[in-house]
This record gives sequence, C-alpha cells and structure tokens, in this order.
Amino acid sequence: MKYSKGFKSSIVRRVVDRGEKSVYQVSKETGISATTINNWIAKHKAGKLILDSSDDLTPSQRSPGEKLALLLESKTLDDANRGEWLRRQGLHSEHLPLWEQELAGMVQDKQNALKTENTNLKKEKKQLERDLRAKERELSIKEKALADVAVLLTLKKKHRNLFQDEEN
Repeated sequence: MKYSKGFKSSIVRRVVDRGEKSVYQVSKETGISATTINNWIAKHKAGKLILDSSDDLTPSQRSPGEKLALLLESKTLDDANRGEWLRRQGLHSEHLPLWEQELAGMVQDKQNALKTENTNLKKEKKQLERDLRAKERELSIKEKALADVAVLLTLKKKHRNLFQDEEN
C-alpha cells in the first residue's frame, strides 16, 4: 500500500520527535507493520524522509475518538488557555462546535438505528410468539385426538371382552 509523505512523516514523528510511543505501540494503533515503520525511521535518519510539520493530520482527518477526546479536553480549559491549546493542537476555535455537532449527529444516527432495530426485533418476537401459540394449539388438538383414539381403542377391546365372557 502506498502512503503519502505526510502520513509517513506523521508516523515517524510520533516515534522519533515526540518519543512518547514505541514503534510497536504506533504499529498496533495504526495497523502498519513495525518493520515498515522502522524502514521509514531508517529513511528519516538517512535524510531521505524529511519530517515536515505541515504534514500533520488536518482537523477533518482526525478520528471521531480523537475529536471527542479533544472536545472533552477543551471543556476543561479556561478561555485564556484555550487559544494556546488550540494552536498547539493545530485547530481553530470553529472546529470545536463543528465537531460537537458532528459527534451529536453520529450519536443521534446510532440511536435511530438502534430504535429501528429494536422495533424490528419486537415485531419479530411478536410474530414468533403468535407462531408458537398456533403450534401449541395445533399440538393440543392433536394430543386430544390421540387421547380420544386411545379411549376408543380401550373401549373397543373392553367391549369385545364383555361380549366374549357372556357367550361362554
């Protein structure tokens, strides 16, 4: 798979510049093999891969989980510190309300999907219960018919035995 220079740069920067995570951790998070990341690091050290800070992820490229974490973190900051925090994160103040709306929409869509699924499952359950009651009625009728046949056979045998005893 081909990766852009910016993507490679951001992955290498996570390991080399920041030093906050190991190659293995970044590999596990991104799904890129540790060997590939080590190759990129070797290219960086050889001067073939330059880490350009403009290659960072844009705000729109962040995952919903990252957006939520950043939103929550921003809520803990006062207005004086928020501006600096936004610059450090590479964000603008308008990103936060947009992300809030986006995440709220995602939650609403998920809730709607769950409601629809729940409604469908309830309908299916009612239909299965109706089918079960119909089968139980059918089974009950068959059991009664079998009981009646058993009674008739018993009576028929006894009836023969009664007349045989009188004839002898």
